[in-house]
Amino acid sequence: MINEIKKDTQTRMHKTVESLGQAFAKIRTGRAHPSILESISVPYYGVDTPLNQAANITVEDSRTLVVTVFDKSMAQAVEKAIMTSDLGLNPASAGTVIRVPMPPLTEETRKGYTKQARSEAENARVAIRNIRRDAITQLKDLLKDKEISEDEDRRAQDEIQKITDKFIAEVDKALEQKETDLMAV
Repeated sequence: MINEIKKDTQTRMHKTVESLGQAFAKIRTGRAHPSILESISVPYYGVDTPLNQAANITVEDSRTLVVTVFDKSMAQAVEKAIMTSDLGLNPASAGTVIRVPMPPLTEETRKGYTKQARSEAENARVAIRNIRRDAITQLKDLLKDKEISEDEDRRAQDEIQKITDKFIAEVDKALEQKETDLMAV
């Protein structure tokens, strides 16, 4: 029973860290990366389709993304979707190939993105702490129902705290890496 609680806790915390990684991928750094365009959807025969299913997104150089549209008739819609997204990008079209230059980040935008990254990291820390609280509540219920002893409860709580500390450290490491990427000129 205790092992199931620990496994569940670890799985949920791992998913939280993965979710943080996805959130960080959407925060633009100075370098071009295909994940920046992941959140964009394009109308395709009346259905909003993720851009990566309607086009191939590659990196041409460190500051330029190349979007190659699968269906030539969609090129205009893809270009418009990139332009109207809240990413502040200005694509240039040449047939089925759309080049998306990444504008250099100003000091002000870097600080704004850093603030956003810190907020995402704090949300992840809060989620991890909530998962820990849930696990400890489950342990307390087992203790109350006399399914485990007080010693087992205390040992399990210590182990859950160690798991929590490990995942919080992962969040801090990911945040540090993202801040380094954002501040690199």
